[in-house]
Amino acid sequence: MTTRGFVLGKFMPPHAGHQLLCGTAGRMVDELTILVCSLPGDPIPGELRLAWMRALFPHARVIGHDAIVPQAAEDSADFWPIWRAIVKAAHPEPIDYVFAGEAYGLRLAEEVGGTFVPVGARIMGQDPRGLGGLSGSAVRADPWAHWPHLPPPVRGYYAKSICLHGVESTGKSVMSDRLARHFGTIWVPEYGRAHCETHGLELTEADLLLIGRAQAAMVEAARPLCDRRLIVDTDALMTAAWCEMLFDRIPEPLLAYPKADLYLLLEPDVEWVDDGTRFFGTPDRRARFAAICRRLLEEAGVTWVSIGGRWEDRFEQAVAAIEGMDGAHV
Repeated sequence: MTTRGFVLGKFMPPHAGHQLLCGTAGRMVDELTILVCSLPGDPIPGELRLAWMRALFPHARVIGHDAIVPQAAEDSADFWPIWRAIVKAAHPEPIDYVFAGEAYGLRLAEEVGGTFVPVGARIMGQDPRGLGGLSGSAVRADPWAHWPHLPPPVRGYYAKSICLHGVESTGKSVMSDRLARHFGTIWVPEYGRAHCETHGLELTEADLLLIGRAQAAMVEAARPLCDRRLIVDTDALMTAAWCEMLFDRIPEPLLAYPKADLYLLLEPDVEWVDDGTRFFGTPDRRARFAAICRRLLEEAGVTWVSIGGRWEDRFEQAVAAIEGMDGAHV
């Protein structure tokens, strides 16, 4: 006989407590339905939470509910009839078990005809510094403090990206690696360099569109893998600067990709070194390239900091800028 389970929640955002709850439920029943509830104006959009839960629990039936309805029994005399109808619409089959990490699960189970299974450290009053102390509001208030208890999709949402921007031969790749090691995270290399080393330096506009697309895809793929901060060795804004230098125009797609939380503009006040994949080494061309890089940051309206001087000074400036961003955003 098929056993069916039901979980209801906001999952705003999903965290390890939710993973324990839904993971336990999924192992105890043949079919699990998870109802993700949302309201207009929620701090995290319902559609995003629905996508997260579907990614985290691909074998469950994950359904969204976004109608404006009473949120507590004291809000309406019809609270329980309303919610019985909501659950019936989401789960028309008989429900064997209702899983929840809070006491409301007992009444909900009685209303829908299932057995309540209380799951998790929170309802058991255990592990207050870990799973038992987790809540969506606590995570939203300080996501980085709860980082070990966030699943990868949610980590990607709360991660801060720092992009190194500027002309050739200003130390972006070396700086990216060093910053990633300093902050204990990962960095995304420059796709354009690999493209040129593989396909040659005779670039077309189509090549640059591919480079921008691949770079943006790499950044988004890396976000869930980083530890709080993601260091990026250039992004599509830099590809846009290359396009203007090579073709005197910028295709709109290169300006439409997501922007980093912070850009570090590495100034061209260090020696240009030809490593076989560099183009603009003369002073006038390097100056023009640098002006384009700066203008694109200004026009994009992003947060950016100029980094210049000796190599060690540049690293210290970069660390200070990133730490300053942390205080402003977290």
